[in-house]
This record gives sequence, C-alpha cells and structure tokens, in this order.
Amino acid sequence: MALTDLDWNLIKSFIAIAETGSLSAAARRLGTSQPTLGRHVAELERALGLTLFRRGRRGYALSDSGLRLYDRARRVGEEAAAFSRLALGATETVAGTVRVSASEIVATYVLPSMLARLGEAEPEIEVEIVASDRVDNLLRRDADIAVRMVAPEQLDLLARKVADLPLTACAATRYLARRGRPQAPLDLLAHDLIGQDRDDAIIRGFAAMGTAVDRHAFRLRCDSQPVLWEAVRAGNGIGFAQRALVAADPHVEALLPELRLPVLPMWLAMHRDVRTSPRIRRVADFLHAALAAYAASG
Repeated sequence: MALTDLDWNLIKSFIAIAETGSLSAAARRLGTSQPTLGRHVAELERALGLTLFRRGRRGYALSDSGLRLYDRARRVGEEAAAFSRLALGATETVAGTVRVSASEIVATYVLPSMLARLGEAEPEIEVEIVASDRVDNLLRRDADIAVRMVAPEQLDLLARKVADLPLTACAATRYLARRGRPQAPLDLLAHDLIGQDRDDAIIRGFAAMGTAVDRHAFRLRCDSQPVLWEAVRAGNGIGFAQRALVAADPHVEALLPELRLPVLPMWLAMHRDVRTSPRIRRVADFLHAALAAYAASG
C-alpha cells in the first residue's frame, strides 16, 4: 500500500488505541471489534515500516515512532471530525442517528422512557445511547449530545444548564418496615448503609456533618451507581440517590429532608458546529425539556 493511499480508518484506529491504551477500550469508543483494530494496527505498521506500539500486560503504549506520529494524526483526526460536524450541520431533514452520552444512572433509569416518547413524535430519528460516567469528548464526535453532571469547559461546546438535581437519603419501604425510620442524621449510623467503594464522596459528606466514618461504615459498597440504586430498591439498607429517581419509585422512600446534601448540576451540551442540524437540535430541545421536568418531579 502506498502511503498516499492510506485508509483513514487505519489512522482513526491508531488515534483511538493511542488515547485509550488498549484494544478493548478503543473498540468501545469506535464501535468496532478488537480483532479489527488489531488488523488496522498491523496494516498501518506494515505500510509505514514502523513499530507504532509497545505491547505489554498493561496494554498498548506508543513507541518513539508512534509518539512522533501521534500529534500529527490527532490534528488530522480533529480536521476530519470538524468536516463531519459541518456536513452534519448542513443536514435539512429531521431523520437519522443521534448519539447521546449520559451517566450510567441517567442512561439506565431516566432516558429510556423519555426516548420512547421521542420515538412516538419523531419515528425517523434513531438514537444511540452511550452509558458512561466519564466525560465523553464532543470535539471528537464521541457523541452528538452529552448529558453531564459538570459544566462543560471546552470553548467550542454549546451548553445549557438543565437544573440542579437534589440528592436525598433513601431506603426501600420493606427495609424501613424491618429496621425503622431514622429521625435524625446521626441515626444513620445505627442502620445498614449503602455506599461507594473507592469514591469517598459520601465519607466526605459525613465529615461535613462532623462525623468521621470510613468505608467500613457501608455494609454494601460499589462504585457503580446503577448497582447502588438497585441495592437500595432490594432493601439492603439506606443509600443516597437523586430525589427525582426516588419520587418515581413507589417502593422507595426519601428520608431526612433536613439532611443537607450537595446537588448535582445537570447540563446538556453539543458542539457548536452541529447546532444547525435539525435532528440534533430536535433531540437536544426535547431532552432539555424532558430532563427539566424530571428534575422538577423531585
């Protein structure tokens, strides 16, 4: 293969592996398979006559040759993404695919019912959901629209504040019937608590109340928010969740309204180059209204 005939997919695969450090993570980003990415790397290395990666137990690390080529490849990728965004922004029909990124808890428990209503109103729009607690890079078109719990900082992004989501202590009615309801914040320490494993956000929350606890205060621990929510619903103990999520579940009760907990700021973001795409604008406007109504329900 002549260098002038290089397939853009080979370069795109090279960028994804360089940035994620593994075939599996790159495959998830690009929506392809690990064997395909492995073939792309081998084909690109043969065409260039270079070794681009050092393979090891920890994955793929750029070689010296790979490092020299990465910055140029990334710039090429950014230009290709910009071209794609501009072409997408020129689309005139309200049809096609829109890729939405959201946290695992929002993607699992909040978006499906909203997107069912969208499907009734706009049957020609197809939606892909990326359920991830990491901040997807809209600049590279990892997603068309992102629902984020932090304010986007990139200058090329258009972001709209949806709402501040209040959090609450909560537990399943079946658990409360068995163990009783806490009457004051410090009563929580006498209950079975559900909390995070490596994340110390809840521990810091207790510290702000003047109570020192460690991870062993939680009888059940996990860093996956959907798992924590299901643990609450199953009656494992008292946990912490979005108030709107609790309000929508008849089997879970909000507790201790006087307990001061932080709020989650919810933002809707897209790249400014796609703001004129009718289908993306339609989905973004729909989600903004639906998410605002969800936040208000709590």
